[in-house]
Amino acid sequence: MHLPGDGREGDGDLRAQPSAGSFAIVTPSPDRRGLLHALAKDGRPLIVLTALALLFSGGFALFLSAGRQFLPHDLASLGMSARELCALGDCRVVGFMVHDRATFGGVLIAIGALYLWLAEFPLRRGDAWAWWTLLLSGIVGFLSFLGYLGYGYLDSWHGTATLLLLPVFAAGLALSRRRLRGARGARTLLAPGWTPMHWRSVDGAGRALLLLTAVGMVAAGLTIQTIGVTRVFVPTDLVFMGLSAEQLRAINPGLVPLIAHDRAGFGGGLVSCGIAFGLAVWCGRPGPALLQALAVAGTAGFLCAIAVHYWVGYTDALHLAPAIAGATQFAIGLVLSARRMLA
Repeated sequence: MHLPGDGREGDGDLRAQPSAGSFAIVTPSPDRRGLLHALAKDGRPLIVLTALALLFSGGFALFLSAGRQFLPHDLASLGMSARELCALGDCRVVGFMVHDRATFGGVLIAIGALYLWLAEFPLRRGDAWAWWTLLLSGIVGFLSFLGYLGYGYLDSWHGTATLLLLPVFAAGLALSRRRLRGARGARTLLAPGWTPMHWRSVDGAGRALLLLTAVGMVAAGLTIQTIGVTRVFVPTDLVFMGLSAEQLRAINPGLVPLIAHDRAGFGGGLVSCGIAFGLAVWCGRPGPALLQALAVAGTAGFLCAIAVHYWVGYTDALHLAPAIAGATQFAIGLVLSARRMLA
């Protein structure tokens, strides 16, 4: 004998008709989602995963730089030990390489912080400009890997990490596009997020300084990447190391390509960061989260870029002037725009 509503009549979602003095028993429908679908959802978790990977990579680069350590494949490519490498130029060659890698680590942390904000706030609302910002910044960042090949050095570890992370980021963008609302085209990048905006106001001046900071990042990144795949060094670099490029090549033919790889990677990362930073300032709605994301990104980037020069002793005033000017401009812009952000 079957009791009403005991679920024995068949499979599926059965709802017994309630009668006086009784209650209905509901059998839930089975969850037919796959594991990957449940985890990926609308694509934003995959973008967050990409951001966390960038944060980890940046932190790892800083960890290696702090101990003046190199990855095994770097030393294998050179055919030298870390001690032999440190003997060059009173360890200034190592110091120069560390200064490139520490600044690159700071840039990766900055990009990761901006991507987290983009995924959790504007993209969650369905703002198309955030999707396009991630697309443009990501294309530049991932394509900068090709710049590493411009001087004949293939970083197998970096290449493997790029190939693993690229499909995750691409899938995140593909899935998240479905949640965009309103206009979806790239023209959404032209619409300012701060309205109304009076450029002569205090917060307007702060926003202008932040936008100029982003322009400076892109210009500096393009310059560094171009130098990295062509002549590699600027005059102050060679003065610091006390060696010419020809002497470095004579010491070890793989040394200059390895340094060029670091320079090209840092330059590409800086362009990617500048794009994300600038479009977040231009299109983003003012709010505490945006202020915090910009603060983390700018502080990580500028602090690593400036502090490492003093740590390794590369304190040429002409070389440091652009970074110090950019950091000052960023700090003033952040302070001036804080009132509008927090209002």
